[in-house]
Amino acid sequence: MNLNVKVTLFFVSITTVLLAVLIAISLYAFRSFSIASATEHIRTAGEIVRVHLTESMINGVIDKRERFLQRLVEVQGLKSARVMRSPDVEKQFGKGLSVESAADEIERRVLREGKAHFELTVVGDETVFRGTIPYIATASGSPNCLQCHQVAEGTVLGAVSMSMSIDALKEKALFTVAGIAGVVTLFAVLLILLLRRLLRPISDTANAVEEAVQRALRGDFKAQVQQRTTDEIGQIAGDMNRLLTFLDDGLNRIGSNVARLTERTPAPGENLLTATIDMVEGLTNAAHFKQAIEEDETKAEIYQRLSRTLQHEFELTEFSLYEISNNKKQMKGIIVDGEIADTCRWCDPQILVRPEACRVRRTGHIVDGIGHPEICYSFRPPAEVGERRHVCFPVIQSGAVGSVVQLLVTPAEQDKLQSRIPFINVYLREAAPVLETKRLMESLRDSTLTDPMTGLNNRRFLEEYVETLVASVQRKRSHAAILMLDLDYFKMVNDTYGHDAGDAVLKALSTVLKQSVRASDLVIRYGGEEFLIILIDTVGEAAERVADNIRVAVENLKVQVAGIILQKTISIGISDFPTDSETFWQAVKFADVALYQAKERGRNRVIRFTPDMWSDTKEY
Repeated sequence: MNLNVKVTLFFVSITTVLLAVLIAISLYAFRSFSIASATEHIRTAGEIVRVHLTESMINGVIDKRERFLQRLVEVQGLKSARVMRSPDVEKQFGKGLSVESAADEIERRVLREGKAHFELTVVGDETVFRGTIPYIATASGSPNCLQCHQVAEGTVLGAVSMSMSIDALKEKALFTVAGIAGVVTLFAVLLILLLRRLLRPISDTANAVEEAVQRALRGDFKAQVQQRTTDEIGQIAGDMNRLLTFLDDGLNRIGSNVARLTERTPAPGENLLTATIDMVEGLTNAAHFKQAIEEDETKAEIYQRLSRTLQHEFELTEFSLYEISNNKKQMKGIIVDGEIADTCRWCDPQILVRPEACRVRRTGHIVDGIGHPEICYSFRPPAEVGERRHVCFPVIQSGAVGSVVQLLVTPAEQDKLQSRIPFINVYLREAAPVLETKRLMESLRDSTLTDPMTGLNNRRFLEEYVETLVASVQRKRSHAAILMLDLDYFKMVNDTYGHDAGDAVLKALSTVLKQSVRASDLVIRYGGEEFLIILIDTVGEAAERVADNIRVAVENLKVQVAGIILQKTISIGISDFPTDSETFWQAVKFADVALYQAKERGRNRVIRFTPDMWSDTKEY
């Protein structure tokens, strides 16, 4: 219901109520006036009858009174008139005429009480007003009642009862009220028409503003409100048009800029306002995501946060995160379907050892398996899960693909995923430089903890790792065998064949050492031609067997350098932590003491530390 109709109904209701009140008041006033007028008319006629009867009695023509009453009815327009005698008059003069006795209880009560009575009755279709007026004996005037009647003053001598029709007055009242109501109604109609004319610009402008607002809520800000007047309503219409134009221009510019940031193509007929809000919220969330991952410590934490974002923000349950190795020759699975894993579930496992088989890794472009289902030959989802569609994103680091994000959905959900691809791409774009920074920092850290020539961990690595090692041994109540190794007469190689030959020997020795121990054991280049091996959970004879195997392997090692073959031997000292010492670095010193004993005893041998080898009471 619009404003014009509401106002019209309101004024019609008010007018109707006022008209009804006016008619009720008018009818009541006319009724009261008619009754008052009829009452006075009957009182006047009754007084005339009293005077006539008094004169008739004095003049001796009282017997003509009935004819007078008939003429009185004709002259005065009364409906009926008759006189009644009271018992006192009947006692003095007799009953009189037959019609002069009280006819009903009202007339008897008036004769008895001496009080006038008036009433309004309906006889058939006629409204009749009846009045019964008593005559009271009085000594005033000349002539007076007591000259003829032998009664006390104040005695009721009789009464006159008259009736008259008030239909004529009623008709005049109704006609008058109808005229008043008609005039008021006409005035009200004219007033309502005038109000509707005044309200129409307001109503039309309000409807136009409402339509423009509804279109704006649907993303269409091109609606215009017609300016119908030059007053405040017209000003509202003009201001509304300027606001819509401003919003349309501003949202289009914001939407275009945000769309360029998200690389999102607006869909035909989409709600511009909703789309812009979604894009801005996506960029805001991506900025918060970037701030969070910048404060993460490692790449693993970043990948886990990205995994949670894909699950909670984008409602994805099937996806894979891969990382390309630094040498670009391997791919490593990081997270599969939200769980940390180094496997390949949705693709040919061949991509892990031959990354070129991965189309994203090879091209550096997004691979859209939704629009082109057969685009990637390496995509091989398990048969038992049913049909899947995939989209793979490259995460560019240092100008090359550093990571790959693979998203999977059923065909029924592919449209939903496609609508979210621009926002996912924003997250990955924000994550790329942070991942690159973390990778560079890890590479830098690894370079400070690794011997560049042999690839083994260096002494600094041991210094950082020792607390973890000691805590692990103490927690498990186990042992760690410490082997200190030194090539025999290595200086002669450098002096005789040069440092290149010495480096080749050290590299070959490093390979032998790594091959001779478990992956859980530590091989460390301790300095120069000196190496340190820590055998985890190894004690006694087991450590000596490993050390002797290393000695034999080194003795049999042949290194070809510049057309010659070099063979060297190695001396090894062994200590046990915490059996030999509860202090790790002192246990290392004891292994070094045992190594010194091996050198002293002729080299190319393994010596186990015994307490008698250490005479210095100072702790290392």
